[in-house]
Amino acid sequence: MSRRLRNALLSWYDAHRRDLPWRRSRDPYAIWVSETMLQQTRVETVIPYYERFLRRFPDVATLAAAEPDRLMELWAGLGYYSRARNLQKAAQQVQAAGGEFPSDAAGWRELPGVGRYTAGAVTSIAFDQPEPIVDGNVARVFSRLFGIREDIRSAPVVAQLWERAAQLARGVRPGDLNQALMELGATLCTPRSPRCLLCPVRRHCDAHAAGDAEALPVKAKKAAPRAMEAVAAWIERGGRTLAVRRPPGGLLGGLWELPGDQLHPGETPQAGLARALPERVGISPTRVQGVGHVEHVFTHRRLRLHVFRGTLKGGRVRLDGFDAHKWLAPGRVRSLPHGAATRKALALLDARP
Repeated sequence: MSRRLRNALLSWYDAHRRDLPWRRSRDPYAIWVSETMLQQTRVETVIPYYERFLRRFPDVATLAAAEPDRLMELWAGLGYYSRARNLQKAAQQVQAAGGEFPSDAAGWRELPGVGRYTAGAVTSIAFDQPEPIVDGNVARVFSRLFGIREDIRSAPVVAQLWERAAQLARGVRPGDLNQALMELGATLCTPRSPRCLLCPVRRHCDAHAAGDAEALPVKAKKAAPRAMEAVAAWIERGGRTLAVRRPPGGLLGGLWELPGDQLHPGETPQAGLARALPERVGISPTRVQGVGHVEHVFTHRRLRLHVFRGTLKGGRVRLDGFDAHKWLAPGRVRSLPHGAATRKALALLDARP
């Protein structure tokens, strides 16, 4: 059955694959960048970021030597910013070892931020190694194709998915085979309203025969995002505005934002701001006014960010929990690499001058 499945998938892929920029290259660097960007991000979103990124950092040497702020500027808006930091750490590790990428999955998995999926994708596509991949698209295809009606995230099912993928990867053109599986999940075997009549492997598909394709995969319900509140302030002094940068690790690491902090339990936004600014940046502005609030959902958190505006006559910035600060002209603040919540806060400030 594996041979028939492989032949059907490869024939379909040859005829119907989308012309995506990273499919025009066998360069492991370009493929690695694309696979990193594509993690939990739509293809349509990634394409312009990928093309800008490769124009600015065309090889591992330029990425290894990049200024962190410039790297984050090009990444801003893609989210999951640890991906960018790990790309540069891995590039620096490769460059220190002579600039040559590993040619096997084990070597790739020693690089920062590279897991089993990315290692399998790069080595199968760039080096023609028979390495498996399982992402969300492949997991959905397999759940329907092989009639897996248990929680797709459970450890036994995950192990089964990887074993199925490993079986299919053995043979000619493993990179194209892996891309065919992803392409099938992205274009035909979609989460809702799968286009089964156009599927090249429907005659082998358990869910198509049973008529329950749209009910698969089975996923245990996720916990609702945890609610949290925070404050941030646009502080002006002499026509310039204060921006602070988060430390490299953790949520939004290395990005710039307006000074503020998460609210303590039971704390009002006004009281939180009065505490946070002296505590986190060592200043106490005057004429502070509330502007409104914005909301943003992270993977596990739902943030309500209360936005303020104030002025500062004097005082020296003293950082606690941030690793850098700048007093900048207002336009320059907006050009820094920010997370989505800060961009929403800046938009709110622009709308309510």
